[in-house]
Amino acid sequence: MPESSAGWVMNISIILLMGGFCIRIGGQIADQRLEAEREWAVSTASAMERIGRSEQVAGKPAVTVRAARNEYVSFQIVISAGSRVLRGVKVSASDLTGPGGIRIPHESLSFYREYYVHVVKPSPDPGWGNRPLGEGWYPDALIPLVSEPSAQNRNASFDVDAGMNQPVWADVLVPAEAAAGTYRGVVSITSGGQTKDAHITLRVWNFELPLRPTLRSSFGMHEPALTDRSIHELLLQHRVMPSSVNPEDAQELSTRYGLNATGLRFWSNFSKTTCTMNPPPSATSILSKMAQFPPGIQIHLYAADEIDPCPQVFDTVRQWGAAAHGADSRLQTLVTVAPTHELFSDGTPTQRAAVDIWVLLPKYWDSDADGIREARARGGEIWAYTALVQEAYSPKWEIDFAPINFRIFPGFLAQSMGVTGVLYWRVERWNASPFEDLGGYTQGRYSYPGEGMLLYPGRPVGVKSALPSMRLKWIRAGVQDFEYTAILKRLGREEWALKHARRAGTDWHNWETDPEVLETMRAQMGDEIERLAAPHSPTASGALN
Repeated sequence: MPESSAGWVMNISIILLMGGFCIRIGGQIADQRLEAEREWAVSTASAMERIGRSEQVAGKPAVTVRAARNEYVSFQIVISAGSRVLRGVKVSASDLTGPGGIRIPHESLSFYREYYVHVVKPSPDPGWGNRPLGEGWYPDALIPLVSEPSAQNRNASFDVDAGMNQPVWADVLVPAEAAAGTYRGVVSITSGGQTKDAHITLRVWNFELPLRPTLRSSFGMHEPALTDRSIHELLLQHRVMPSSVNPEDAQELSTRYGLNATGLRFWSNFSKTTCTMNPPPSATSILSKMAQFPPGIQIHLYAADEIDPCPQVFDTVRQWGAAAHGADSRLQTLVTVAPTHELFSDGTPTQRAAVDIWVLLPKYWDSDADGIREARARGGEIWAYTALVQEAYSPKWEIDFAPINFRIFPGFLAQSMGVTGVLYWRVERWNASPFEDLGGYTQGRYSYPGEGMLLYPGRPVGVKSALPSMRLKWIRAGVQDFEYTAILKRLGREEWALKHARRAGTDWHNWETDPEVLETMRAQMGDEIERLAAPHSPTASGALN
């Protein structure tokens, strides 16, 4: 090629390269401008989702939920910051308005900022079955938002870091007097003078959940929470029973919050290490404590915990049963133990079982099926509990397990298994830094994040009382699922109801992992209860779109 031609080609190449360079740089500038102009957004999500801190949220601008009267129903509002920090975010709600202008007041809605906790050492992973989700950030603690800050609660607004999400948990408590029908309202998110709305549609079924849950329960705590009425009320607002309440509070906690069961404060100090326990209290002491409680509440005596490895204490357990039954026949003994022939009598002429409420881990269900049947035949109750990660199949309540675990256990699965109560050993096992260190409960080399900790202390975040977790909210949803089946049983539709419950969960090995299936079961049950319970009752007209 002639020298002049080569120079001409070189010049063209330089121009093209320069042009490409300019285009590429121009693209970066355009991308940067686009990034700078990216606005914040608001969307909605199901209550059964966990929203990642920085994930792309494909939420909807509106949410539709269903509930009975006197039922809690929940959803999430997700605030996604754009390219800049979102300052001074506030959340407010309108009244929910139904046909003809009837209203559910906005005070029936409560909002919580979801606080992310970091699981550094996850739960043991068996490698199969029901596996933990692993290390990472999990929204869990719920900090109540208020319209105006106070000395007890400074959480009226919050900031959202650039590029991050801040989910807000929303609870709706449908008033007991609400008319059935379809209601609509708006949740408004305000920041920097700008407001964005999320739209709510609430269908209220024409029936009411009872104030007192059908499911019994016992959720434990230690001092000072043991005597803290605010914590007792918080648990009851989530449809679970404190393991013990102050006797002077019992009547109001029953009539106002639905307390259906509680325990006397006698401890046997059973030791699994030495296989020893104290003898029972005197009949006089038991009667004195029983007399302090009003009638109509199931009172139990938690005699001993996890005594299966220690048959040498069975005789002492029989003594506890005899003392309790001899003092007051209404008093029931509760023990976490698999049913065994050695405890089917308390040793007295009545031949009443030493244990009235048998509380089992799921792993005992298969090995002790015959004992469970006999205990039921003798009039005993069968409760269930979960603790740690003791096998690879049943639902677990550690933070790093999927949300469905918390709801299915006390809900449709409990109904399918014939469980009448649920026990959890402790709700406030806080270490020195509960918002930062979730691995406080360990056994050997294993860590169990969130074990024994369904509540958070409020003081570190400026709240006087304790804080609920999202896990406690999911447990409440399960207790309400249990109630739907119980209502249908009372309406003569037991076979139909249990068939639907078993579609959600057959046994501890086989249960649904898709929350949408549970919602479908609940919706079908709600429709059936409405058809049976209130076919001619007045409703607020209007179809659910």
